[in-house]
Amino acid sequence: MKLQGKKILICISGGIAAYKINYLIRDFIKKDAEVQVLMTPPAEQFVSKLTLSTLSKNPVYSDFYSENGTWNNHVELAIWADVIIMAPCTANTLSKMVHGTCDNLVLATYMSAKCPVFIAPAMDLDMYKHPSTQQNLELAADFGHHIIPAEEGELASGLSGVGRMAEPENISKVIEDFFQSTQSLKGKTVLITAGPTYEALDPVRFIGNHSSGKMGYSLAEEAANRGAQVILISGPSAEKTNNQNIQLHRVVSAKEMFDKVFENYENADIAIASAAVADYAPKEIAQEKIKKNDDSLTIELVKNPDILKTMGERKTKQFLVGFALETQNEEENAKGKLKKKNLNMIVLNSLRDEGAGFKGGTNKIKIITESSLTEFSLKSKTEVAKDILNFVEEQILK
Repeated sequence: MKLQGKKILICISGGIAAYKINYLIRDFIKKDAEVQVLMTPPAEQFVSKLTLSTLSKNPVYSDFYSENGTWNNHVELAIWADVIIMAPCTANTLSKMVHGTCDNLVLATYMSAKCPVFIAPAMDLDMYKHPSTQQNLELAADFGHHIIPAEEGELASGLSGVGRMAEPENISKVIEDFFQSTQSLKGKTVLITAGPTYEALDPVRFIGNHSSGKMGYSLAEEAANRGAQVILISGPSAEKTNNQNIQLHRVVSAKEMFDKVFENYENADIAIASAAVADYAPKEIAQEKIKKNDDSLTIELVKNPDILKTMGERKTKQFLVGFALETQNEEENAKGKLKKKNLNMIVLNSLRDEGAGFKGGTNKIKIITESSLTEFSLKSKTEVAKDILNFVEEQILK
């Protein structure tokens, strides 16, 4: 069975949808999963610890200390779990999660976790539509968390609309599908480049670009969640990962990225070059800060090594994926790059598409191979990463 032996930690916050968790726990137990339940203190007003404990066959905790003084170790709970499900996740708990507020056992356990996190929001329709809630859901998705969208129907307020927690059978299916998909890249090594490169002018200045690294990090998290061993080579980026299946190497310049890529390329089964590597670098780097003495400044630039082209030239067993960010003649230029650099497929972004490109949490892509062009709608970069890896897997299996 898909869930046999899986360790599922369910975190309940204070919403009326908490009563549905009884059915979710029962379903997981029937499928031979191990279930542990945590609750925020307000959740105790909606559902009984005795019921949850009976169904899960484990004690249920809502505080850092039990009545006998025993410490409920949030770190051990987080390490134990294969997945965490925040359900129902209220607007209050969601806000605390994405903004780092840690004032109860549920949040302390969540912030200690390295496993995948699933969020099933539940609230009234206007709360769900509120810009702050939507922004917090986007932030959670940017963290690499899986959002199980709220469903439409009658709400506790008597109104009808989107805001109902997903039904227990739908949550269960999401978790089953996740564990099934996690095996799809098991045994594979995936090399991913991410972020920009910075090319120094002097000790304080550099030439760079606006890449945040979000797309590359999303790809790394998704590949790791599918069971791959991931080698992530990142230029300067504020993005972070705690995934134990991701080996992170931080570099600064294009030359450093080139060296690190080819230290690891030979062993890669799949290589995805999503980094925005600088094409040129200053010929000479000033040893001291360049002073503003004249009205103009001339800097001679020289070509950086072409990492992606070299990956194509040295390709043996690797399935090689490139990225193209274009502003004109997008498809034509991407197809030229696909052929010139000996790629298996290329992911095309256009800066003319609103919501695509650098910095943001969303992207809109086209995937091009020698014989096909597939277009996708605007999605979060977490969802885009799934689309890209689904496509890669389909191509590998052909």
